[in-house]
Amino acid sequence: MNMNRFDAIPVRLKDLLGEINSGQIQLPDFQRGWVWTDDRIRSLIASVSQSFPIGAIMTLETGNPNVCFKARVIEGVNSISEEIKPEELILDGQQRLTTLFQSLMSKNGVYTIDRNEKEIVRYYYLDMEQCVKDDIDRERAVLSHRKDMPLKIAFNGKAINIKPKQIKEQYEHAIFPVHQIFDADDWGDGYKNYWDENPPKKGVFNQFNGKIIECFKQYSIPVIRLKKNASREAVCIVFEKVNTKGVTLTVFELLTASFAAHNFLLRDDWKKRSKFFKKSEVLSRLDNTSFLRAISLLVHGNCKRGDILSLNVADYKSVADSVQDGFVKAAEFLNKQGIYNAIDVPYQTQLVPLAAILSSLGDDGWKIGPQDKIAQWYWCGVFGEMYAGSTDTQATVDFSEVTKWVKEDGDKPSILRDANFHANRILELRTRGSAAYKGCYALLISNGCHDFLKNKTIEEMKRDSDDIDIHHIFPEAWCKKQDPKISKDLYNSIINKTPLWSTTNKKMGGDAPSEYLDRMQTEAKIDQITMDKIISSHLISPNVLRSNEFSCFIDDRKEKLLKAIEKAMGKEVIR
Repeated sequence: MNMNRFDAIPVRLKDLLGEINSGQIQLPDFQRGWVWTDDRIRSLIASVSQSFPIGAIMTLETGNPNVCFKARVIEGVNSISEEIKPEELILDGQQRLTTLFQSLMSKNGVYTIDRNEKEIVRYYYLDMEQCVKDDIDRERAVLSHRKDMPLKIAFNGKAINIKPKQIKEQYEHAIFPVHQIFDADDWGDGYKNYWDENPPKKGVFNQFNGKIIECFKQYSIPVIRLKKNASREAVCIVFEKVNTKGVTLTVFELLTASFAAHNFLLRDDWKKRSKFFKKSEVLSRLDNTSFLRAISLLVHGNCKRGDILSLNVADYKSVADSVQDGFVKAAEFLNKQGIYNAIDVPYQTQLVPLAAILSSLGDDGWKIGPQDKIAQWYWCGVFGEMYAGSTDTQATVDFSEVTKWVKEDGDKPSILRDANFHANRILELRTRGSAAYKGCYALLISNGCHDFLKNKTIEEMKRDSDDIDIHHIFPEAWCKKQDPKISKDLYNSIINKTPLWSTTNKKMGGDAPSEYLDRMQTEAKIDQITMDKIISSHLISPNVLRSNEFSCFIDDRKEKLLKAIEKAMGKEVIR
């Protein structure tokens, strides 16, 4: 039994371009268009003219109903009947074939870019007298002509401007239009008639024909044909491995081409949903792949690449609106946890199972018991840092176990057992790059912490889009002045930070806490009891803070934050 999934055979360049022109070979719609520079185009033409290898081409046989992509013709191909269905789709070699087709077969020029990356059209010519020499750099013999501009060439030791599209100019200066390489007889007859009384000039074409034109006619390219029994996932993997541009092909792009073959425009559908999501601060960074992963969880119970790629249009339509609603509910859930902006979301990847869980639970997901369970699962994921690596397996397990836990009151999810937080880890949380750092920030906001100066909770200020950020409690400038010096790692840890209004932070200056607290208390026109309540809302002991004893403050607040983490996770931290 033949298990090969591909064939590899040499194909004449002329035949390959002819199949492109007839529509037998086309591009899958997920292939992105890009344009080569003039130098690369000239180099490619020169390589073929010398029978140098330019690399293999990879195509995919069509006809597999499970791997059906919308196809489009290569740029430069004249319109063909919609009834013509391609026999092969180009997976690798798009730009080489596009460049060769436009330069060798199209009369409309080659689409390229100038030094400012502005798209322009160029025509290419071969200097016949230079081409037939053996000691010449062939690229120098490939002339590039920008449309509607004169071409500067060397003639009798002088630089002159010519209009190469005029055939007499071509004959006069022996420059051969590359787009006639496979149909050169009439041009050759005209050239020889033009130089009928000059045998040496007349003989240039015969040499050029034998050395260059025949080279193009005989040139073959290795074509690797991936057979029609290849799966979508295999096509995706192959494309990424052979893609010389290093551009990763996403599952969204592959499904876009597949769905388009069934008259569903996935890209347009996502554009509408994305516009809707961007209205939510929390969901503003949600990408199309995450949306598809959530859909795959609802449809297949799994969100690995192969599962996503096996989605069909009916699958997508059946749950897309429900998943969209799930993400909306996820945003509302995060708001309740003190998370109001995309930058403050601990793990964007954890949004996927969260949305899928809420979509699956429907209205039941908003009841008190289910919300408490989902919150415990969520915070175990954050502080256990369970979504730091590859997340497909974790998301799949969590979706299955949490929905059963809520719906059937079954066994607790394994994440509640596996997630742990080590007490000293809190000393290492210094920047927003850490999910646990963002988690502490959110717990402080959901605890109802109040600004030191403005008569609002931080939660209210976040909702009102006030300028809130996380700031030092013992100011950095104050810490730097202490003797003995306070460790930078320590005063920059989350233990010495809290969410505050930017104006409040500025008024703190570089003073000791006892000083700026008295000043703010006077400015806010409140008594010490009220100020102490505000300080306590940040999980800070007022007396400890007012004492200006940094080490005592660190020990005390560390313990308070750990208690808050324990409450959120529903389990003790490891001390």
